[in-house]
Amino acid sequence: MHIISRKALREFWETQPDAESPLRQWEAIVRRAEWRDWADLKATYGSADKVQEFVVFNVGGNKYRLIAIVSYPKGKVYIQHVLTHKEYDRGAWKDD
Repeated sequence: MHIISRKALREFWETQPDAESPLRQWEAIVRRAEWRDWADLKATYGSADKVQEFVVFNVGGNKYRLIAIVSYPKGKVYIQHVLTHKEYDRGAWKDD
């Protein structure tokens, strides 16, 4: 899968340094993935959830949430937000 954009990951771990390692792990796994559909994604990330048009990934032992739109036909993952669990729970990201 092609990740759009890695910049969001880097900007997040610059403010949350302990997130760098789990986000790099997520990135490596997703880059190698060839998801054709939701079932493929769930086989890789069983804890992922669908929320509206988004896929929410639990990263770093459930400490962080990575919110993305996945285009299976295009082979692309569009990162929308990277948040702490607390920021995610506030729900403001749903309004973007």
